[in-house]
Amino acid sequence: MNLFSFTQTNESSTHAVETHPMIDLRGVNKSYKTAAGDYPVLKDINLAFRASEFISIIGKSGSGKTTLLNMITGIDRPTSGEVWVNGSPLHQMSEGQMARWRGRNLGIVFQFFQLLPTLSILENILLAMDFSRKFPAEERKQRAMRLLEMVELAEHAHKLPLALSGGQQQRVAIARALANDPPVLIADEPTGNLDSKTAESVFELFNQLVAQGKTIIIVTHDSGLAKRTTRTALITDGIIANEYVAQALPLLTPAQLARISQRAHSEQIEAGALIVRQDSTGNDFYIVASGTVEVVLQRPRASDVIVAQLGAGQYFGEMELLHGKGRSACVRASESTPVEVFKLDYQTMHELLDESLPTREVLLRVANERRQQNLAARGA
Repeated sequence: MNLFSFTQTNESSTHAVETHPMIDLRGVNKSYKTAAGDYPVLKDINLAFRASEFISIIGKSGSGKTTLLNMITGIDRPTSGEVWVNGSPLHQMSEGQMARWRGRNLGIVFQFFQLLPTLSILENILLAMDFSRKFPAEERKQRAMRLLEMVELAEHAHKLPLALSGGQQQRVAIARALANDPPVLIADEPTGNLDSKTAESVFELFNQLVAQGKTIIIVTHDSGLAKRTTRTALITDGIIANEYVAQALPLLTPAQLARISQRAHSEQIEAGALIVRQDSTGNDFYIVASGTVEVVLQRPRASDVIVAQLGAGQYFGEMELLHGKGRSACVRASESTPVEVFKLDYQTMHELLDESLPTREVLLRVANERRQQNLAARGA
């Protein structure tokens, strides 16, 4: 089992790190009963998302994206495991409790807008507030107008949805999702039916909301769009791939990533602690998940030298994996912060490299480059 206490990887964030995750899935399994027996859709999902993160969930059709989203929104319940959102145990709530909780804590943006066609766009937003009753009745219209101003549609407040373009309707849907000021915004393929220019404006609006403190999760087929979010979770065959493995070994197929993620083991290293010793032998390939490690070359009759610093998504242990000559340098956690690494044993890595020759070629090239760097530093 892998518990991914994810950190941001694609872009930096200025928000303070939260002590507890905003969204926390713990050992979530979901199966559906069929004539042939139970059909597993989600398999031992462990995810933790912090507040103010912009997260994308990607995967092929049938991979489990929608079911995962249904767990987070409480639309469906896990067969086993726990789902916590904003400190609330969704897996323990009744349907009535869930409906009230969802209205106050989640905003949901659908791919096809789902605006009520006989109500004006202002009335669509007011209806969401009337249902939740989070804001006093006398304040709701003013708040709805402010939301329409935010999405630059205030002048269309009294128009019916069909009088607007698709992009405008999507912005109304976002304003409606924000009606009750929820901490979490969920969007299912929010740009799937929009042209590129309109999709860009919607994406920029999401960035602005994240900057204001919202936690946003989008489900998308667009890997290019996903790369622009601060976090990406890849799901395939009901399994979440380790994002650090995916970053370190990008040429693997989704199926290979999912399989190898199940075999990666997390290890916490104290600041300044030695991880591998020079000239020792080992059996593990390491991928950095958080913090920074230092590759230190110990030289006879000379001072030690730091030849490299490796951060999240980078790896070490490839030289012994491919050349089998022992560790050519020490690796230690930096003095400033603890480090989390994922370990993959060499047998697993050899099996993987036999399947993925492009990955083998990349690792071999990196191993040779690092060996030359070490030789140069040793002789300096």
